[in-house]
Amino acid sequence: MPKLLLGVSGGIAAYKALEFVRLATERGHSVRVIQTPSSKRFVGSASFAALTGAPVLTSEWERDPLRGAFPGEPLPQHDPASHLALVSSADLYLIAPASANTIAKLAGGLADNLLLSAALAADCPLLLAPAMNHRMLGHAATQANLALLRERGVSIIDPDSGRLATHGEYGAGRLAAPAALLEACEAALRTADGAWAGRRVLVTAGGTREAIDAVRFIGNRSSGRMGFAVAAAAADRGAQVTVIAANVALERDPRITVIDVESAEQLAAACERQAPSADVIVMCAAVADFRPTTTHDGKISRSDVDRLAVEFEPTEDILASLAAARRPGQTLVGFAAEHGPQGLERARDKLARKQVDLIAFNDIADPSIGFDARENEVILITAAGEQQLAKAPKQEIAEQLLDAIENLAA
Repeated sequence: MPKLLLGVSGGIAAYKALEFVRLATERGHSVRVIQTPSSKRFVGSASFAALTGAPVLTSEWERDPLRGAFPGEPLPQHDPASHLALVSSADLYLIAPASANTIAKLAGGLADNLLLSAALAADCPLLLAPAMNHRMLGHAATQANLALLRERGVSIIDPDSGRLATHGEYGAGRLAAPAALLEACEAALRTADGAWAGRRVLVTAGGTREAIDAVRFIGNRSSGRMGFAVAAAAADRGAQVTVIAANVALERDPRITVIDVESAEQLAAACERQAPSADVIVMCAAVADFRPTTTHDGKISRSDVDRLAVEFEPTEDILASLAAARRPGQTLVGFAAEHGPQGLERARDKLARKQVDLIAFNDIADPSIGFDARENEVILITAAGEQQLAKAPKQEIAEQLLDAIENLAA
């Protein structure tokens, strides 16, 4: 029986937490509840106690009659510290609603109530479901706090949009529906014990742009779809995912930290910062092999020149640099977007030359699987052999790629 710890902070949306508890217990989950003092102004502890069959705690100083146990468990022989015992027994800790104040305190590492103390002591997955006025949600401080918590591995369940508590106001900030909260919790529970749970995955996506002048650049047609699909698949499996996105205009996944870059130089610098902490690196981005040796500060005008000659110089070989610097146990995957009949041989050579674990080769001569296409067809090349992935949506290709990466360590 999965054990869910629910933290309820102050806000009108606290009443929805009662419905979450009802749904969770009906699904067979064992639930304990921690409330902040201010949340009791909206929902009394007796309501949660009736639904869970367990006492509700508010303060570190009050004794827990169940001694940190969940309903149905035997009572420990001693009285443990409540802020440690409850969360150490839990399989998952959900804070819903999470007020702007609670989010700010968590981002700052404060622990001035039981709900926050338990969050700092949590070894289990920690999920936050923000709920507040749309102006508070949109404030730069709140957004920065949420971004920081995501970077630390906290899962954020985005609020819904619609009518808000204040009369006549509409916008983002409504607590996600109780059924959606439970779905997010169960998804987190499914991935928490998987092979990817807690692994740090770094993905590059998109295509770099190398400036000619203040207006023009040389670039490529990569949309970032493949990289974003790999990142989403890794997040689905419980990984902590960071994407370095080069000029990607796709919708962002709130579970994933995105670092936006433009040029090959910026992408290389971001990789250098992020790669040391990554367990798996998947280099999907189409990185320019060359850049203009000189970038004009302003715009080159047609009236100023009869002919324009642009001289190029090589960019850094980012994949080779990462391979040379990688630590033991780190998995490194490259993509080879080649063109024409000799492409597979070049991809095989890339595997050996770059000293990586896997190369994913696709022939962009086929426009249906080329840049910005929604499908791909890939050959996975490793030292042990090759695997053909038939033409499929990029999401399916991403899942098969992660399976292959997982098998590398098997």
